[in-house]
Amino acid sequence: MNITRRRGAIAFFITLGICLVGLAVALNVGWIILNVHQRHVVFLVLGICFFTVLIAGLVLNTIFLVREVRRNERQDSFLNAVTHELKTPIASIRLYLETLQRRSLDETQRQEFYARMMEDNDRLLHTVEQVLRAGEANAKSVIRNNASRLPVDLADLASEALAETVRRHHLQPEQVRLDNQSAQRVFVSANVQSLRTALLNVLDNAVKYSPNGVDITAEVSILRGNVAMLRITDKGVGIPPSHLKRVFHRFYRVGSREISKIKGTGLGLFITRAIAREHGGDATAQSYGTGLGTTITLQLPLLPSSSVPVSVSGSTPEVAR
Repeated sequence: MNITRRRGAIAFFITLGICLVGLAVALNVGWIILNVHQRHVVFLVLGICFFTVLIAGLVLNTIFLVREVRRNERQDSFLNAVTHELKTPIASIRLYLETLQRRSLDETQRQEFYARMMEDNDRLLHTVEQVLRAGEANAKSVIRNNASRLPVDLADLASEALAETVRRHHLQPEQVRLDNQSAQRVFVSANVQSLRTALLNVLDNAVKYSPNGVDITAEVSILRGNVAMLRITDKGVGIPPSHLKRVFHRFYRVGSREISKIKGTGLGLFITRAIAREHGGDATAQSYGTGLGTTITLQLPLLPSSSVPVSVSGSTPEVAR
C-alpha cells in the first residue's frame, strides 16, 4: 500500500512539473510575441532570462521532490527489513528459552537448542553491527588510524572468511573456492576486523542472492604491480546493468520482483565500499544482467615487500587474527 502511494506521489510531482513547465513556456512565448510585435528589445531579453531561470527552478524542484520520495521509500524499506531481522532471532531465542524452561530435555536436545540460540544471537549481533557501522560510515566519523593496521595476507583472510561463510550458512565446502592467481603472497595494510567485515558482507550477499544454489569463487591477484585485487563471484540472481553503481548507496536495494523477495537491509555493500575507501581502495560491482550472477571487486593498495616484516626464521608472518 505504501509503495503504491509513493508511486502515485512520484507520478503527481512529475505531472505537476510538466504542467508548470508547459504553462511557463506558453506564458513566455506569449510574452515574446507581444514584445517582438511592439519591438521592446529590453523586455524581450528580460523575459527570456526570467523564463530560463523559471524552467531551471521547476526542473530542479521536481527532481528534488522525486528524489526525496524515493529516499523515504528506501528508508521505510530499511526499517521494515531491520525490524524483521531483529524480531525473528529474538522470537526464536525466546521460544527456545521457554521450551527449556517448561520441558525436561535430554542433554543432546539441550545442546542443540543452545547451538540454535547462539546462531540466532550471532544473527542479531550482525544486524546491530551493520546498522552501527553504516551510521559511522555515513557520518564520516571513522578514524583513519594507521597504527591499528597490520600487514594482512589477503588470500589468508579470504580463506578465513570463506570458511566462516560455510559455517554460518551451513554450506558444503565445495560450494566455495579460493583461487590465488598471484605467484607471491599478497599483503595489504589493513584493520583486520574491518576488512573481514567487508569480505563477510560480500559473501553473505552472494549466498543470500543465490536461491537456486550457492557457487562462489574468490580470486586474489595483483593489478598493475601496486594494487591488490580480490574478486568474489557468484552465480546468483545478478544485478541489472542500470543498478550497478547504485547498489553501493545506503539502504539501496534492487527493485526487481525476484530480488525484492529476499530480505536485507541494503547496508552490506554500502559498508563494504566505505571500508575499502578507508583503506585507500574501492569496491565495484559487475553483472551481465538478471540471472547471470554478480562479481564484487575490492581493490586495495598493495603493501610493498619492503614493508612486510620478516620473522626471525626468515618467513613472512601469518595474517593477524
